[in-house]
Amino acid sequence: MMRRFARRLVPLAAAIAALTAVPAASAAQPAPAARHTFAVGPQYDSTHVYVEPGTEQAFAASWVATFGGSTIGPNATQVTPTPSRTLSELVVSPVGTLSVFDYTTPVPYPFGTERTGWLVTDLDQAVRAARADGAAVTVAPFADPIGRDAVIQFPGGINAQLYVHTTPPSYPELASVPENRLYLSPDSVGAFLNSYLAFTKGRIVSDDRRADGAAIGLPGTTYRLLRLTSGFGTTTVAVTDGHLPYPFGRELTGYGVADLGATLERATAAGASVLWGPVTTGGRTSAMVRFPGGYVAELHTDR
Repeated sequence: MMRRFARRLVPLAAAIAALTAVPAASAAQPAPAARHTFAVGPQYDSTHVYVEPGTEQAFAASWVATFGGSTIGPNATQVTPTPSRTLSELVVSPVGTLSVFDYTTPVPYPFGTERTGWLVTDLDQAVRAARADGAAVTVAPFADPIGRDAVIQFPGGINAQLYVHTTPPSYPELASVPENRLYLSPDSVGAFLNSYLAFTKGRIVSDDRRADGAAIGLPGTTYRLLRLTSGFGTTTVAVTDGHLPYPFGRELTGYGVADLGATLERATAAGASVLWGPVTTGGRTSAMVRFPGGYVAELHTDR
């Protein structure tokens, strides 16, 4: 993920800080009232993108051509507590931060199953809180070249990586906050919500029990759609019977853009392909896009 670079590349931390004009101290330290959430800010919560071997630079180039932003890397490094090797690249864009991995060795379990990396104010306290709030710690805290990490799992099999940096990072605020997109069964959604909302100190913004299925590739049907918000950003939860057409459920994150048509034109010109849509449901026009390297994302414009 974005925070774990090779020891021989530790000076990269200085390059990351230089990437933005936001003072590190103010960016990485939340106001005292927000500390109990452990969240720092959505620009520090990266989607973990595991690309097909040899495609990292093609993916990063396509993403920046579509959305703008900057990259750091690729850098050959070990980002797991057991031996492995990956090319790692950080992408800082107006619509979200991505940690991109192009492994040159097999990926040690359970890495590759985590969806996001969340910067927290205190790793050890966050791990204790996660356990108390019903999450499992699937990877105990471990050191990396520039900080420490752990992986937790919420009910329903939703994995997130928690991290801290030895030197606090500094990234600019986002033009739009990306949404973590989850697909859960009716059997697991209750336990997930109890745990996830307790840990993130989040709240339910809306709960539509008859959302238009066209948004998830199933026109003529309905499903339950929840929208959540917290200091870690926004989350959508699709509660379904699991009868999903490709690529729904394969996307990790949704990205809000001002002009979906223009964004799709830039994406396809940069090597991406549109897999579904655009479709308009519930006041949102959305499409599913596959970028070079295999990363699938939902893009949308809210009206």
